[in-house]
Amino acid sequence: MGGHKPYKKPFKRAIVGGAFDRLHKGHRRLLEVASYLAEDLLIGLADGPLLTGKPLNELILSYEERKKRLEDFLRKKNVNFHVVRIVDPIGPASEDEDAEIIVVTPETYERALLINEEREKKGLKELIIVVVPLVKAEDGRPLKSSRIRYGEIDEEGRLLKSKSRKHF
Repeated sequence: MGGHKPYKKPFKRAIVGGAFDRLHKGHRRLLEVASYLAEDLLIGLADGPLLTGKPLNELILSYEERKKRLEDFLRKKNVNFHVVRIVDPIGPASEDEDAEIIVVTPETYERALLINEEREKKGLKELIIVVVPLVKAEDGRPLKSSRIRYGEIDEEGRLLKSKSRKHF
């Protein structure tokens, strides 16, 4: 029997960022795509001022709880990663010399462009931007942490509240 070579991932490091509140199916998909593409992940975990404008931000899990859930998920997937707290939209993404790609959603694509502008100013190579489509909930609308906090859906996108229907 001939042995086969282990899969060589195309990139050294991927950057992923977000609040990762209620680590849901969409978050998991984003992280899985990044881990398929890169040997290791640098994850910017949003905190402080980055959370203040979010709907029902008072219900966002603590930084420590979000970090623990993120780390547990990535360990189960056998992913090499490093989680850092970020309190501004750029974080360490503009300085990491080993980073080659950034994995975002359509909602965070503009942020990736800003990161590349900052990298250019510092003489670093531009990150390849990989856009992962938003995962849809059962009702066809995007699966978002805010919808989970509102009690509309669960972490898999299943509807929790039935809309009141008028009977004629």
